[in-house]
Amino acid sequence: MTLNQNELQAPILRIMVVDDNANHAAGIKQLIELQSMHKVVGICSNGDEAVRRVGHTDVDIVLMDMNMPELDGISAIQQILVKKPEIKILTLTGSDDPDTVYKAMRAGGRGYILKTMITTQLMRALEDINAGRIFMPTSIATKFFDEFHTIVQKVSQPDPHRQALLSQLTSREKEVLKLLTEGLTYKSISDRLVISETTVKTHVNNIFQKLQVNDRTQAVLYALKFGLVDTSDKLPSVV
Repeated sequence: MTLNQNELQAPILRIMVVDDNANHAAGIKQLIELQSMHKVVGICSNGDEAVRRVGHTDVDIVLMDMNMPELDGISAIQQILVKKPEIKILTLTGSDDPDTVYKAMRAGGRGYILKTMITTQLMRALEDINAGRIFMPTSIATKFFDEFHTIVQKVSQPDPHRQALLSQLTSREKEVLKLLTEGLTYKSISDRLVISETTVKTHVNNIFQKLQVNDRTQAVLYALKFGLVDTSDKLPSVV
């Protein structure tokens, strides 16, 4: 492998790959080592293992799958950043759903890449987030911000009736909604409030019905618009 001068001068990154698909994780490791001087310092099959290993492993960037057994990617991101807030996390997923993008970035992810794009965009993604920038492929960013602006425009229209709907929420439902705005998963909310995931889902369904919204993103933006939570608590800025 021949490296150009810029590649020789670039910092060597220590990378951990977290993916429950062993073949996919091995393929990412091989790609990184073929296309760069970066080092894969660990491969983890689930979020629990990743959280444990970052505590005693020097890691610069974690490539985090979103859908895994035991501890999902969102919860793993949150727990890793509590231990080592300096670690940068690039989320890996097969979904370009705007709500999934929101949850990943809200949890602390610095980049979002589809697994189908890894062979062509992974090196750029690593470079961007290591430099402190947000990485999001144009197709995903366009879909995310189109959805975001559509929802913002919908809830920004003056509507005393819709604003009054918040008063219909119980204290517990308001607690759950506030935790949703913090990017927590249902499991994390159940742990925080010491209730079952089934109870959390029941509260969320009640919230959707009372606020007359269809999904988590709409509920969160509704809460931000009408002052249920601090509007300064928002997504990371794109550098």
